[in-house]
Amino acid sequence: MYLTSVLAQHILDTPNAGLPSSVRERTLACILDALSAAICGFAASGPTAVRRSAPQIFGSGAATVWMSRQTAAPLAALACNAAAASALDMDDGHRAARGHPGACVIPAALTHAGEHVVSAGALLAAIVAGYDVGVRIAAAQNPQGIATRQSGRWAAFAAAATVGFLLQARPDHLAQALAIAGVLAPNQQANGSSGYSRLTGNDVKEGIAWSAATGLMALQLAIHGHTGPLDLLDHPGYYDRDRILDRLGSHWEITGTYFKPYACCRYIHAPLDAFLDLVGRHNLLAGEIVAVTVDTFGWALKLGNTSTPQNLVDVQYSLPYCLAIAAIDGGDALAVLDAGVIGRADLTGFAGKISVRLDRDLDRLFPAETLARVTIETRRGRFQSPVTVPTGDPARPLAFDGLERKFRRVTSPIISPVCQQNLVDGVLALGSGDGDLLPQALARLGDV
Repeated sequence: MYLTSVLAQHILDTPNAGLPSSVRERTLACILDALSAAICGFAASGPTAVRRSAPQIFGSGAATVWMSRQTAAPLAALACNAAAASALDMDDGHRAARGHPGACVIPAALTHAGEHVVSAGALLAAIVAGYDVGVRIAAAQNPQGIATRQSGRWAAFAAAATVGFLLQARPDHLAQALAIAGVLAPNQQANGSSGYSRLTGNDVKEGIAWSAATGLMALQLAIHGHTGPLDLLDHPGYYDRDRILDRLGSHWEITGTYFKPYACCRYIHAPLDAFLDLVGRHNLLAGEIVAVTVDTFGWALKLGNTSTPQNLVDVQYSLPYCLAIAAIDGGDALAVLDAGVIGRADLTGFAGKISVRLDRDLDRLFPAETLARVTIETRRGRFQSPVTVPTGDPARPLAFDGLERKFRRVTSPIISPVCQQNLVDGVLALGSGDGDLLPQALARLGDV
């Protein structure tokens, strides 16, 4: 049997009830964290462009575009909501996938739930299925056959799985949807840390929004008779079959999700944690720091790492500039980045003091772990951190209450306390079996 068919049945077999409590709790955390990212990302230039263009491209309809009074066709609304969730690099991620499932899966599920009656159990199960399929396929990619690693390569599989579960699509249609999604998803060959272009400061980023829309389109095409190559996952030069099937049905990949306290690439988080810990423990001031050395894994050296960012995406992918923000403005300044950090001479000057080096021992642990060690040279001495695991990893977790504090902190300048509470209540209600409150709260965000 083709893997697309195996995964199609696996999606439909995801239990509406009876998921382990750890899986349900992680799913609620993923939902709340995705809403943090989408609300904060709404006003960014990329999502704004998507909102202006998507209805013209995909048509009008009743699906809710979050944070606006706008409605659109489901494909358009999903593209808008996924673009907002992925704009500021605040969205969750998964080490095995080396990418970001939440910014695709959560908008796919909640955009659909805004138009249809969906039970709480079905909504949670659909999200679990979307993460599971997306992460398994991403983790199984053979780098010899698939050179680029951005989330857009595989997020379309996840979106098709999520909405396919909610529609309870026929297994053969769902298998075809996965096949179509895998072919039509953006190849991302140019962009990102593994792409050939060096101009990574752009709104295309990881291609998550377009990939989410592609997954939904693939599902509808399949339901109406369109076909794809069902064997696309069955070629070891491109995908590892054993990784896709590993503990299928007994281990849910969503439990390996990490969360981000800083709005920048995950590769930068361990250096930030290590740096801020040293600064706090030794009462270091930015003015007394002479040099900073970051020892880390190889992929962190492939980021843009510019000391003179031209836009916020440049900032999100610059380890030296993010450390400079932490040094001068403090770690809280990285919770949500704004254009005020661009073009500042003090940040550029401090970023010039930072060097990034390959540590082969840490590199061997990648991608399972994204570790770093930081050394700070000052006029009064040299201070070095231990090897640091980034906050929010499963080994150093952020629980729901921590993510709720993050949600309230980062969204407080944007939505009212009443709206905040309605969303938190809506997420928690899903855990209690009420699937109506959250879609209603999302629909009312446009009135803020």
